[in-house]
Amino acid sequence: MPTDKGVVQGYTGVAAVDERHQIIVDAQAHGTGSEQELLLPVAEAIQPLAKEHTVVCADSGYHSEDNLKQLEDKAIEAFIPDTLYRQRDPRYEGQEQHSAKPDALWDKSEKPPAKPKLFQHCEFQVAPDLSHCLCPAGKRLYRSGTNCNIGGRQAIKFKGTQRDCENCPKRAQCLRHPQRTPIRQVAIFVGRHAKAEEKASERMKRKIDSDQGREMIARRFATVEPVFGNLRSNKGLNRFTLRGRQKVDGQWKLYCLVHNIEKLAHNGYAK
Repeated sequence: MPTDKGVVQGYTGVAAVDERHQIIVDAQAHGTGSEQELLLPVAEAIQPLAKEHTVVCADSGYHSEDNLKQLEDKAIEAFIPDTLYRQRDPRYEGQEQHSAKPDALWDKSEKPPAKPKLFQHCEFQVAPDLSHCLCPAGKRLYRSGTNCNIGGRQAIKFKGTQRDCENCPKRAQCLRHPQRTPIRQVAIFVGRHAKAEEKASERMKRKIDSDQGREMIARRFATVEPVFGNLRSNKGLNRFTLRGRQKVDGQWKLYCLVHNIEKLAHNGYAK
């Protein structure tokens, strides 16, 4: 499983939570590093409990074209943001100043040296007639395609020359793999391609960027995050202590059951 501190051998616990009472209605543990493939099993498991107005909300780790397409095919109403939704939401404007701060839990003495930041597409200056563009080193990249369909968007491709790129002092910032990539190529997007079909992920972006979508994101934070905080901090489940998926799944369900009993007791069921 990939984490912000490296890759670990472990399991991930997934839970679906009722918004009104924060009752866990489904809990599963899986030994996989990819969250995306865990969305549909949970979404299908809670369908017997769903009403006409039920909406599934999940975080950006579950966002994928395949997941969104299958949810549409199954007529499951969902709000799942992509990883770039914060950049489009004015509520998160200025968050860069916080993400630039060092990690308080990271051992700074062991932090690896930062890699040079690669040049972005916006740093390439395109000529008005679209015949060429200038790279950050001032060299010309010549047009190699004008009507390219890349992910449903129309793009104009430009390619550098080996003469200019081979001995360029900025190769490390321009090429992701300068040892094996001879020249720089860049694609400049100019709009939606005429032959492109709208994807499920594009429809989901419109939902997330709407007022209702932004409300659903905020409601998901207040619904499920306190539950995980209770399990990890108050109940002490900061790691699984068993081995094997069946045993770990049982341990995860047991802690979720204790959480539910506590919630029911606090809501008067103990009387």
